[in-house]
Amino acid sequence: MIVYSATKEQFQLDVLSNDIENIILAAYFKATGRYVALSEIRSWANSLQNMERVLSTDEIAPDSGIAIEYHLPRSSKRIDFIITGRGEDQREAVVLIELKQWQSAGITELDGVVTTVVGGGTPELAHPSYQAWSYKSMPEDYNATVEEEGIDLHPCAYLHNYVPDEVIRNVRPSLPRSN
Repeated sequence: MIVYSATKEQFQLDVLSNDIENIILAAYFKATGRYVALSEIRSWANSLQNMERVLSTDEIAPDSGIAIEYHLPRSSKRIDFIITGRGEDQREAVVLIELKQWQSAGITELDGVVTTVVGGGTPELAHPSYQAWSYKSMPEDYNATVEEEGIDLHPCAYLHNYVPDEVIRNVRPSLPRSN
């Protein structure tokens, strides 16, 4: 299930309307019959404003596809933001983006796991890069179209409030690295 789907151009117009969070909320309610917490609505407003700025480049075509809140089949996982289009080689390409509003993270002894401040605590959570990589592996493993049509999947995490440091860059050998 995809909550929101549009072209890059339409997404940018929706963000510039200063109502993107309500547009997403209405689409979410229509798709699920449920509302979300106020914190989720605020995160949409903040993160999607940042994504609009990222997309403000001629390198990403205006007719590129944008999908928000893609719920992976037979899973409780969801991909925050997806960009679809064609790469420089004209092959179909999909960028899977895990959005985080984190401002800091801590190293743990566990592979692919960090700590961060969430809801007043500091739980151990999947490293955002590992989380994005796991989203890539599911369609590769279970969606024949991805393999048959040679669709390139590119996972990444965008921590738009984070000042880069060695904690978030600390990638253990078992954590996949982006190309």
